[in-house]
Amino acid sequence: MSDDERARCAAALEGFFEVAQAWEFELAWNLCWLEKGLSGVGRRREGVGLAVRVERDGDSGLWTAVGDDGERRLSETAETADEATSLVHEAFGLKAWRPQPPPPPGWHRFTLIHCPAGRAPGYGDPRYDGIKAGPPAGCAAEDVGGYFALRCERPGHRLLDAVGELCGEIREGHGLLMTDLGIEKLWEWSADGTDGWGAETVGQLLLMAAERGPQLGYGPDDLVAFLRAAAGSG
Repeated sequence: MSDDERARCAAALEGFFEVAQAWEFELAWNLCWLEKGLSGVGRRREGVGLAVRVERDGDSGLWTAVGDDGERRLSETAETADEATSLVHEAFGLKAWRPQPPPPPGWHRFTLIHCPAGRAPGYGDPRYDGIKAGPPAGCAAEDVGGYFALRCERPGHRLLDAVGELCGEIREGHGLLMTDLGIEKLWEWSADGTDGWGAETVGQLLLMAAERGPQLGYGPDDLVAFLRAAAGSG
């Protein structure tokens, strides 16, 4: 390649990179303004047909929630974002959600869902009639996304102790192997101790293995042996 050809190639490449950089900047700028337009200031919480935006006042520390359903706009102020949001929902005639106080020491609050792999029956399936009529102590039957679920508050030394004991009681009394603790993104993780969200994730993985392993020929003893072999002395 001659010197002139090299010079022409270098000039062409320089022009290409200038165009690419300009396009990248314009794209980033447009995305930035799009994000601002979509999110606005503060946190956005969705109600049923209702958009709620909450902001904290830096001086008073109070939270103000503003709700807009497309026809009217109402605002409420409270000491927490959850309470302000709940007040707005109630002002629009919706059922408000308020966080429950933590369970007493030695008790655990969790949701068990029956969601077997590939063949999940609906909440109205007759096989649930017995457990709906007489749910385990500390539990209430509920429809969660079309699946049969139990909202529970149960005693136990640790979360998995409480969950395991209840699952065994349900299996023996109603023939159901509960498979789910309501964790949607199993790949996410939180090392928050034996009774937190991370423990719920581990519990759900174990329940899924307990249900799916036997379908492949691995019984409970096989799964226990696998865990002991894989984990070793650690």
